[in-house]
Formats: sequence, C-alpha cells, structure tokens
Amino acid sequence: MHVFATLGAFLSHLADALVPLFGASATGVAIILLTLGVRLALHPLARSAARGERARTALAPEVQKLRKRHKNDPERLMRATSELYAEAGVSPWGGILPLLAQLPVFFVMYHLFSTGSSGEGHALLGAPLTGRWADALGHGGVTGPHGLVYLGLFALVAAVATWTYTRARKAAAAAPLPAADGTDPAAAMMAKAAKVAPLLSFGTLVTVAVVPLAAALYVVTSTTWTAVERAVLHRPRTPEGAGGAIPAT
Repeated sequence: MHVFATLGAFLSHLADALVPLFGASATGVAIILLTLGVRLALHPLARSAARGERARTALAPEVQKLRKRHKNDPERLMRATSELYAEAGVSPWGGILPLLAQLPVFFVMYHLFSTGSSGEGHALLGAPLTGRWADALGHGGVTGPHGLVYLGLFALVAAVATWTYTRARKAAAAAPLPAADGTDPAAAMMAKAAKVAPLLSFGTLVTVAVVPLAAALYVVTSTTWTAVERAVLHRPRTPEGAGGAIPAT
C-alpha cells in the first residue's frame, strides 16, 4: 500500500503541475508521462530480456540435441537444459521481469480511478478518467464526444497489435522453433504458446474497453512503447565489415 500511496501522490503532483498547459486533461497527460517514465526506467530490464531471448534462440539447436538424447528421461532433460542455460548465463524467465515490474503502476491507475472518488472531475478531452467504454456509449454513443476518445484509443491499439502480429509472424518464419516430438511437454507447450502469442496483442482492445479510462491510458501507452522497444532491440544486426556493426544491446 505504501508503493500505491507514493505513486498516487506523485501522479497528483505531476497533474497539478500540468494544469496550466492542459487544463482538465492534465491528469490524463500525467498518466501518459508517468507511464513513459516507468517504461524508460525499466528499459535496462527489457534490454537484458532481449539479450536472453537472442541467446535462447542461439541455444535452440543444443536444446534440440538434448531432447533427442534424453527423450525417455524428462527429469534428466530438464536438468540438462537448466545446466545449459546456466552455463550460457541465460535465464528462462528473464522476459517476464519487465511485465511484473509494471503491475504496481497499472494497479495504481485502476485503484485510484475505479471507484470514482479519487479521480472525480479528471478527464481526457472531456471523457472522465473514471469512466469506461460502456459509460461513453451512454453519453452520445460511439461517435459522441466521449466515444471518440475511445475510438482513438482502439485505433491506436489495433494498429500496434497488427504491427506486432506481423513482426512476430515474420520472426517465427525466419527462426522457427524446433518441432516438438511429443517426448517433451515443455517443448509442446512452447510450440503452442508461439502460435497463440502473436494474437494476444489484440486482447488489449478488450482491456481498454472494460477498465477505467485512466488504466486504459496506461495500457495503451505501455503497449505502444513495448512494440517500438522490441522493434529497436530486435532489429537485424549488420554483419562485421558490411558497413559497420550495430552495437549489441
């Protein structure tokens, strides 16, 4: 609760400072700026996760050999795979850390604006930060003043999700996962997750529709940051001697 109170107080002070520039939309802008600040602070974790992802991809052939070697001994396979990752300095859970670190901020947005008490009177372009899409539909419909704010968010989320989906499909085609042979449940689960993961970005549309607008702003801003960040961190490397190498991230 202390973390929630601290973040809530910081958001309030930031919004007060932005009132001369943005008026009634100051809190909405403060949420966007706070989100960008949080994601910037978490960028080192994202860089580390990207390095780990590239390392796991490079180790995929070795992991496939271990699966064939220990296909009848799941416990030995798990131990050998863990040792391989440990020797390479790779954590299989590194990619989860940036997501977990963001959860307190999202909960702050949801908690402060879900009841309507703390966020009463704050809006973004007229749409209350405590309201949801269903409330906007009751005040002018889809194309009403409040509804247009949500249409803008939906359009941005759809564009980012489509871009993310396209990039994920191209990456999967360029570096497919080793085929699961049925002897390794973890491999089968990973193969299924790889097929479903590109579609999960479209689930943000549902989140934006059902949470308070304040939390939706955080989700949309963070999702957009993630898409751009991944594009930068996973950009193709220029080979040595062919115009210079891009520094490793």
